[in-house]
Amino acid sequence: MSAPRASNDRPPGAGGVKRGRLQQEAAASGARVTVVLGAQWGDEGKGKVVDLLATDADIVSRCQGGNNAGHTVVVDGKEYDFHLLPSGIINPKAVSFIGNGVVVHLPDLFEEAEKNEKKGLKDWERRLIISDRAHLGNLSPANPLSSASLPALVPRLPTVFDFHQAVDGLQEVQRQAQEGKNIGTTKKGIGPTYSSKAARTGLRICDLLADFEEFSSRFKNLAAQHQSMFPTLEIDVEGQLRRLKGLAERVRPMVRDGVYFMYEALHGPPKKILVEGANAALLDIDFGTYPFVTSSNCTVGGVCTGLGIPPQNIGDVYGVVKAYTTRVGIGAFPTEQTNETGDLLQTRGHEWGVTTGRKRRCGWLDLVILRYAHMVNGFTALALTKLDILDTLGEIKVGVAYKLNGKRIPYFPANQETLQKVEVEYETLPGWKTDTTGARRWEDLPPQAQNYVRFVENHVGVAVKWVGVGKSRESIIQLF
Repeated sequence: MSAPRASNDRPPGAGGVKRGRLQQEAAASGARVTVVLGAQWGDEGKGKVVDLLATDADIVSRCQGGNNAGHTVVVDGKEYDFHLLPSGIINPKAVSFIGNGVVVHLPDLFEEAEKNEKKGLKDWERRLIISDRAHLGNLSPANPLSSASLPALVPRLPTVFDFHQAVDGLQEVQRQAQEGKNIGTTKKGIGPTYSSKAARTGLRICDLLADFEEFSSRFKNLAAQHQSMFPTLEIDVEGQLRRLKGLAERVRPMVRDGVYFMYEALHGPPKKILVEGANAALLDIDFGTYPFVTSSNCTVGGVCTGLGIPPQNIGDVYGVVKAYTTRVGIGAFPTEQTNETGDLLQTRGHEWGVTTGRKRRCGWLDLVILRYAHMVNGFTALALTKLDILDTLGEIKVGVAYKLNGKRIPYFPANQETLQKVEVEYETLPGWKTDTTGARRWEDLPPQAQNYVRFVENHVGVAVKWVGVGKSRESIIQLF
């Protein structure tokens, strides 16, 4: 009686695949993508790091989120704002790819591209590829809200609003009225679009480009579902379908099968592939400060599911962190400074949201959340940005641990009420009281600034590869 055969052995003979070939193919798993992710609550300066790395990239991709992201990039004195387009599209030699994990609002996509065209962006339509599996944020209501439907304390929303955006706004109004607080979303309709996706009623780009009659039927059903939930929502369905039919032809040349596109990119001629994360670890739908989070996975797992690539194709994962901490909207913020220090950081850092224009809350650097982000993402190196904002401070505090009921806790609390109760343990470091914006090498930084960077490295256990001391590309110091 023969011994049982291992599952990856095949019997010899015609049609069989030799085991040696399988092993060779497994070893040749393809190229590895480089990933840039936010390590705090967003607004860390990911766009600048992506812009730096994109200069020699062949492909720059987005894997999650939508036009709720806000990345500002300064090139040759011109400031570009990106919300849905990968910020690497500035590189004229690179292809930009919007993956299936991104939710796409087509009118905003074209409007954003055209605004940046006026600033000097060229040939973007020939260098942009969109996954056919990406979900659409769609429909513009004729009258999303009647004034009578809103509490007097809530201002009326605009009358021409994206469908999912209108629902986003309505949900925020309801939360405010029922609970006395809202989530603080960007009102860009990202959550409702992901909700439609999870409920399996969403519409994808491949649906728009296939049978338009079938698309129209599903579109009408989706509109009716939302109108049944929000009776004040009025939608010009036929007008929207005409508009979408026109947009379909404009976007058609850019659409590809995203999984096959990435597979070819990984296994074809060698390419440098960069993945640009949106939002950040503490806004992740699973690992963030729920419910005050976004609606997608903006940690490293979202790269695989949002592009359709396996884990073995993940290479370096760079975490981007400010030299202090900011947060937009409400939710727990243990190191927040609602005092002169917070005001100074807000003013010097120009802390206003790119997407929303909202003032950002500011506080000391929190190494607890940074270590937590590293646990989830496995950073291979860090980019520490906006170090120059601390230039005027005589001393700088850094949050190094949390205490709960007087005892140190080794984890980051999941529950918001618990997180609100933690006591932050700080270490105080000397400031440098020197202008660092002209520094271009590590040696140019004052010793106290160098010590600050090394302090972060030692407490997190990850090397800092870049230090940012200004807005421009030239203001990023590379350490190794």
